[in-house]
Amino acid sequence: MFQFGSGTLWGYPISGNLAANPTPIKFGTLQEVDIEISGSVKELYGQNQFADAVARGKCKITGKAKYAQIIGKHVNDLFFGQTMSAGQKLTAVDEAQSVPGGSPYTVTVTNSAQFADDWGVRYAATGLPLTRVSSAPVQAQYAVSAGVYTFASADAGAAVLISYRYTTAAGVQLNIRQQLMGFAPTFQILLNEQYAGKQANLLLYSCVADKLTFSIKNEDFVVPEFDFEAFASPSGQVMDLYLAE
Repeated sequence: MFQFGSGTLWGYPISGNLAANPTPIKFGTLQEVDIEISGSVKELYGQNQFADAVARGKCKITGKAKYAQIIGKHVNDLFFGQTMSAGQKLTAVDEAQSVPGGSPYTVTVTNSAQFADDWGVRYAATGLPLTRVSSAPVQAQYAVSAGVYTFASADAGAAVLISYRYTTAAGVQLNIRQQLMGFAPTFQILLNEQYAGKQANLLLYSCVADKLTFSIKNEDFVVPEFDFEAFASPSGQVMDLYLAE
């Protein structure tokens, strides 16, 4: 039999905070999957050049998946295993504003009603940053409170770029908290390959993720990399492999 393409991959939480109502999660826009099964070997030598016997010792199954669809539940349930809640804090990046030509020299940002925190002000003409102060700013300084930015009279008419965060009810958030060593969600992995009317299926009974990588590049999509390791379930099950031939 032959197989072609990246196939379809699912993760299925089976332990931790999510085990009571586990939800199978598909890796969206899957790019590639690597499954490596390896074992250490020990050679027995006597007086001859080649080993008289070779035995396999410890075995290991590791996996790696690259996928492009980023979903909060996927990240949380298979890697962090903590509590996920509704809402986001979005970032307004370089919101274009102008300091008024007369008093008061204040700018109310677009999302002031949902303002969360300040992330800096720059001059639009030069890109140079202004310095934040608690009150009474002078030239090249600003103060901020509840989404209202105050500037100096010396900056009257200046074009500025303001970055800040604000809240929204849409989306989800993962607020990751400290955990004791050893904590990690356990999940199953199912990999399905289909080509020319034939299937290959691989089920790993118990897995723990050991790395989650977000590679962010210029002029390219973000394709997270999810690394995991499989081990035996409490009943001794490790892996099922189903092949058409």
